[in-house]
Amino acid sequence: MSAEDLEKYETEMELTLYREYRDVVGIFKYVVETDRRFYLCNQVDVKARTESGDVFFEVTMNDCWVWDMYRPARFAKSVKVLTFKDVNVETLTPPDIDLPKD
Repeated sequence: MSAEDLEKYETEMELTLYREYRDVVGIFKYVVETDRRFYLCNQVDVKARTESGDVFFEVTMNDCWVWDMYRPARFAKSVKVLTFKDVNVETLTPPDIDLPKD
């Protein structure tokens, strides 16, 4: 496989992932971004924990979709993430109008 073939494959995978994201984003309430992944979910709980003087975050999510083009199954019933880095949680607001799908 040439470098050009690999790049074409990855571009197609990213486009497929974006289309899937666009199709499912409307069924979720939250966007959660960690240092390693991007999630959509309907329930999220973030707790700051301390151990040996270090602070880390425990993020628990239910009813999730994971942005990862290498995962064969992006939907997950529950996800738990432990991280020492920032966690961003945003509440999605439903659109005022429904746009037609392409």
